[in-house]
Amino acid sequence: MDLELKDKACLVVGASRGIGKAIATALAREGGRVCAVARGAEELIASVDKLGPGHAAVAADVTTPEGAAKAVDTCVQAFGGIDVVIANVGKSFAREASAMDDADFAKSLDMNLWSTMRVVQRAVPHLIARGGGSITMTSSIWGREAGGAPGYNVAKAGVIALAKALARDYAVYGIRVNSIAPGSILFPGGGWDRRQKADPTGIADMIKRDLPFGRFGTPEEVADVVAFLASPRASWVSGTCVVIDGAQSRSF
Repeated sequence: MDLELKDKACLVVGASRGIGKAIATALAREGGRVCAVARGAEELIASVDKLGPGHAAVAADVTTPEGAAKAVDTCVQAFGGIDVVIANVGKSFAREASAMDDADFAKSLDMNLWSTMRVVQRAVPHLIARGGGSITMTSSIWGREAGGAPGYNVAKAGVIALAKALARDYAVYGIRVNSIAPGSILFPGGGWDRRQKADPTGIADMIKRDLPFGRFGTPEEVADVVAFLASPRASWVSGTCVVIDGAQSRSF
């Protein structure tokens, strides 16, 4: 299937590793021109180099207004506009409610929700100028049901709610907005990779108990879904949250 992404200007936040890196690769493979964003310049540049010529990299911290502005503005300068936005940012903090204070909760919101909103709102005028486009935000299965760190739970639920609200508001401009809810995804250096190395027996039990396919998901399996959602071929998909979890979650 041709996803009709050739020469589309694609802003991918959190693109130096894991899910974001896989999304950037999938969009580039479909002919998109990727502006990849992450905080660490060295790892990011190495990732973008592997995409081939015609792409861009910008080191920016989108948890700050200045970083979000730098990410969007650099993409516009590189490609003359933006057609696709992938807001893929997230991190979990205190694992128990008893350990969560104001600062921890604020960090969860800044990393997962505010960063997404800042990038998207800065990018929307450029999508409008192009006559429309698509926005995909990374939430989590823990944004749809209980699980994970409490602050992360709340922030990722907020991402899903934000995507729904913006989808309705921006439809008049031809902009589609969706969120995705990945389950447990394994990649080098990621959270599950660290936990598996620290407690292989415990993680093996978790896989047997919670993952019906008997394995973790891969970033590429998430990226393939995102590439479709971001593309014009998904023209009537907006305001929804797509679960990508191998039947891990239990909500309807």
